[in-house]
Amino acid sequence: MTTTAPLAEPIRVRGLQKSYKDLHVLRGVDFGVARGSVFALLGSNGAGKTTVVKILSTLLKADAGTATVNGFDVATRGAEVRESISLTGQFAAVDEILTGRENLVLVAQLRHLKHPGTIAADLLERFSLTEAAGRKVSTYSGGMRRRLDIAMSLIGSPPVIFLDEPTTGLDPEGRIEVWRAVRELAQHGTTVLLTTQYLDEAEHLADRIAILHHGRIIVTGTLAELKRLLPPAKVEYVEKQPSLEEVFLAIVGSEGKDANADLDRSAGLDGSTRLNGSTATDD
Repeated sequence: MTTTAPLAEPIRVRGLQKSYKDLHVLRGVDFGVARGSVFALLGSNGAGKTTVVKILSTLLKADAGTATVNGFDVATRGAEVRESISLTGQFAAVDEILTGRENLVLVAQLRHLKHPGTIAADLLERFSLTEAAGRKVSTYSGGMRRRLDIAMSLIGSPPVIFLDEPTTGLDPEGRIEVWRAVRELAQHGTTVLLTTQYLDEAEHLADRIAILHHGRIIVTGTLAELKRLLPPAKVEYVEKQPSLEEVFLAIVGSEGKDANADLDRSAGLDGSTRLNGSTATDD
């Protein structure tokens, strides 16, 4: 009996191009992603990051170039590509009427998997959502919804996951929760393509980083390799001051978010209303 060796690069992109009339979104994109690694596609708004993800997930056809996912050409073997991937978009695709457990069970049933309850329980524990499993998702914080969204994307054990700006709209605690979940994906052997416009996110999570600018990859490498592109820094003694994020987390603590959520509910505020009265799509 023969077995197929795991691909060294489950994601390979060569010369990818995409235009909308006179607007050239992708101008020849090339990169590869090693198995079991986190690859960050870093760029500003409009750089073409989401377009790359849509092409790789067969939601959009490229004008030129080639792309393979898990060994399957996205242009000619779309069904096999879709069976190999999971896509988490910029906004959590969860059903707020259902509980966290019910969301996971529903997806497992839709995938015709055996023992959906066991699958849900395992993922709830893995993403630290067991205590909130019986609550409706409408009561979840932004970070909890995003973790549930990522957990749902793992049902069926896809070897490749696309995370398109997964921390958009999250507060500092929510971002850290998602970062922890992304690290766990790679530790379990999942290949992750992460798009982001946040420099610190790429710095914290990525094994390799590609900077996409005006539709082209202008540089690719590890964080250490990218840092070597600049002249060595002059070493001086500087008193380190805590960042605002460190101050925020030190003051609020790990239980602050749940406390705020409880206050919101007791005050009759919906999920789009902050305690200070401003509104946002995620709390």
